[in-house]
Amino acid sequence: MTKPARILAIAGSDSGGGAGIQADVKTITLLGGHAMTAVTAITAQNTLGVQAVEPVSPDLVLAQIDSVVSDIGIDAIKIGMLGASELVAALTAKLPDIDVPIVFDPVMVATSGSTLADEATIAGFHALMRVATITTPNLPELARLTSSRLASAYEMEREARRLARDADCMILAKGGHLEGDLVTDIFVQPDGKVDRWKASRIDTAHSHGTGCTLSSALATGLGQGMAPIDAISQARGFVRAALKAPPGLGKGNGPLGFARMGEFWP
Repeated sequence: MTKPARILAIAGSDSGGGAGIQADVKTITLLGGHAMTAVTAITAQNTLGVQAVEPVSPDLVLAQIDSVVSDIGIDAIKIGMLGASELVAALTAKLPDIDVPIVFDPVMVATSGSTLADEATIAGFHALMRVATITTPNLPELARLTSSRLASAYEMEREARRLARDADCMILAKGGHLEGDLVTDIFVQPDGKVDRWKASRIDTAHSHGTGCTLSSALATGLGQGMAPIDAISQARGFVRAALKAPPGLGKGNGPLGFARMGEFWP
């Protein structure tokens, strides 16, 4: 019997089930992987926003990782919400010893607008990117990481190139925050090679958890042995299918439609 790829999600818990660890587990499972978790924070969260956050100590996060490594093993890692600079530093020191692909989603702000990373945490992201295989910033995150103002696909690509070179990390810059009917995502490798995807914008008010879903889908593909370009294509298709099938839950920015996405996927 073929064993599933073992994917570890290091991220915060979303009590509303739309993002964070909950979205990671759903995504990894639907793509045929075995989902494991190292919870970094507990949030009181729904479609309207984040009402409370309680960080998990770095020692306990590392203990969760060690527990998984020592028994089950890991084929790929997805990193999401970290929430504390001490945890960023601990992971930067720890993860090089685990020789698997790492996808880093540099979560700073929730879809609702709630802040999930302070300045010290964001400052540590640059060192963590050097450990990661692929980093997946959206437009505001890329702007913060490069201390720049971005208002076009050209500017997004320019700064993604610079970040990939400086951090020696592949960058998947997500263009959903740019205006226009077409959404452009740009994949840049440290050597300057660029691939681009363009697709029509999906008009929906239910996009909570898109970044978490994309990064965990990407990690699953890499853990299954896919080349980065193929894993990205699969992950983008997965997210687009989930965006087209929202369950319509909550009074705000609702979750993606994992239960109904079979109508659009694969």
